[in-house]
Amino acid sequence: MNGRVALLGNPNTGKSSLFNRLCGLRTKTANFPGSTVEHQMGTCGLPNGSELTIIDLPGIYSLQLELPESKVCADCLDGKIGDGRPDAALVVVDANNLPRNLQFAASALRRGLPTVIAVNMIDLAQRRGFQFDAVHASRILGVPVVPVSARSGSGLDALKAALDETVRTKPRPAPQIALPDGEPGSSPSMRWAASVLDAIAAAPALQRDDSQLHDRLDWAFTHPRLGILLFAAVMSLLFAAIFWLAQYPMEWVDMLFASLGGVAERVLPEGVLRELIVSGVIGGVAATVIFLPQIVLLFFLLALLEDSGYLARAAFAIDRVMRRFGLPGQAFMPLLSAHACALPAVMATRLIPSRRDRIATIMAIPFMSCSARVPVYALLTTLLFVGRPWAAGLAFIGCYALGAIAGIATAAIVGRTVLRGHPTPMLLELPAYRLPNIWQAIRASLDRGWLFLRSAGSVILSIAVVMWWLSAYPLVPPPDAATALREQAVQIRERDATAAEALDVQASHLEQQAQQAGSFSGMVGSALEPIFAPIGLDRQLTVAVLTSFLAREVFTTTVFVLTGAGSDAEGNESTTLAAVRSAKRDDGTPLLSTATSASLLVFFVLALQCLPTVAVVARETGSWKWAIGQLAFMSVTAYAMALLTYRVLS
Repeated sequence: MNGRVALLGNPNTGKSSLFNRLCGLRTKTANFPGSTVEHQMGTCGLPNGSELTIIDLPGIYSLQLELPESKVCADCLDGKIGDGRPDAALVVVDANNLPRNLQFAASALRRGLPTVIAVNMIDLAQRRGFQFDAVHASRILGVPVVPVSARSGSGLDALKAALDETVRTKPRPAPQIALPDGEPGSSPSMRWAASVLDAIAAAPALQRDDSQLHDRLDWAFTHPRLGILLFAAVMSLLFAAIFWLAQYPMEWVDMLFASLGGVAERVLPEGVLRELIVSGVIGGVAATVIFLPQIVLLFFLLALLEDSGYLARAAFAIDRVMRRFGLPGQAFMPLLSAHACALPAVMATRLIPSRRDRIATIMAIPFMSCSARVPVYALLTTLLFVGRPWAAGLAFIGCYALGAIAGIATAAIVGRTVLRGHPTPMLLELPAYRLPNIWQAIRASLDRGWLFLRSAGSVILSIAVVMWWLSAYPLVPPPDAATALREQAVQIRERDATAAEALDVQASHLEQQAQQAGSFSGMVGSALEPIFAPIGLDRQLTVAVLTSFLAREVFTTTVFVLTGAGSDAEGNESTTLAAVRSAKRDDGTPLLSTATSASLLVFFVLALQCLPTVAVVARETGSWKWAIGQLAFMSVTAYAMALLTYRVLS
């Protein structure tokens, strides 16, 4: 049996956690034809050996709302999109918020699909004294009702058995209590939910209030001033922890690639192939993959904060500030998701009803620091604050803060000029506080890490090989100074081998500089260097910045490949960060000085270095003028602020 089950429910019911429990790692993200609203599909194995395809639909408050995600859910249940009508529906409700969730369940039952209701977070509710009669609830609602805990995994076997039976027999819902005809939240719907609740739960236990501490926490986290200060403190601790904890696995990754490079040098014969493998493939990919531990840790800690219920409180506190600058409350989720990637964030603005609010949000989104910027931030902040993880962590959060401030300021400028009007307030439900699910956080962070590795295995590897070729050809004859050093080394090698080796190293450096300057990449960099020289860039960094417009994260790869940073001054094998830190310009000065590193950091925070984002913005706004205008505005802003930073620090 290979049936299809639509998984739906209100936000904050643990629906996605239950989906992950049911499907494990066998999931994929997709879009229905003609829709930009994402859903996930996974395979759930049943005890009898058969499988079910679970469609994890977006969390919604009602199937009747005129919103894209509500329409997608309703159309999926009605068989208007996808592969026809699902065989069954799995409705997830929160045991801690049954009155509202039951109203949503009623609207799902009216669709007439074979249905199973999963009462999630039953363990948390029972600790509060909640008494729930699942058997009686099944008789009243006319469908299987299964108490589960997606966090602990309890009740999953019973839920799978109920899904198996429902998909095989396809019984139609026949509730003994008539379903309400009103919208969720209307008087008929509320009276129906109350009557069901009275029949299946102990009302006094449900109404017991043991959340005095939670109320105090809510007051602090959502306070207009204290809440923002706490948010800044939490983020500062988070990024400092990332630098402190990640330094050890980063060293392990660095040593691994250094060992691979050493093995390749010993095994492969000297020539073009060895240079390609060592400098182009291993060295180029290592310069970006070394930051994988920081990316995984970032998403792990963010997942813990979200699962605890804190991020929703932070959103409520920040919403007040956003509205003062012309951004709607509904912009928070697209802006938050933009820290992963700007592309789905721009498409998520379709959920904002007002066109004015939607465009204002789109103008702010690319300023949010996406995960592709993390390797660049990590490299430059590490170079700026060597051996000081707390300072590097503060600089890291400063990058995120600068991007957010720039985005909000841009929205304010646009909102007071070409998009005059008032933003709509945000309605947000605060989830219950709970201990984060470590396993789910690990899964989420590993998924992000795997996506990053897939990028490293395709885009980054491809660009690394191309950049190596551009820096290796055309072949440039060695300069006269290098030839003279080689001859001098030959003459003294028998009586002083150490001095001869030092001369060979100097000659190699001169030959490398000549090759880089005369290569295709050197020609491009030299031609465009006058444009970027005012912000502290030489020809090598100029090429690296231009390449980063294809993919921001390959900046580190390009720097490593172009500089040939693979050995130290004595010709010994060195690690990636040390090699980049010791890289020199043609005049012998450091490639990435303090002023240059800070200038580049500001530039990468503010520049729109993602051409696919430009195309998506043009599509979502319906005009190229917004996309080109945004690209020009962000480029000018980034250059001006980088110039100011470089001048002040140098």
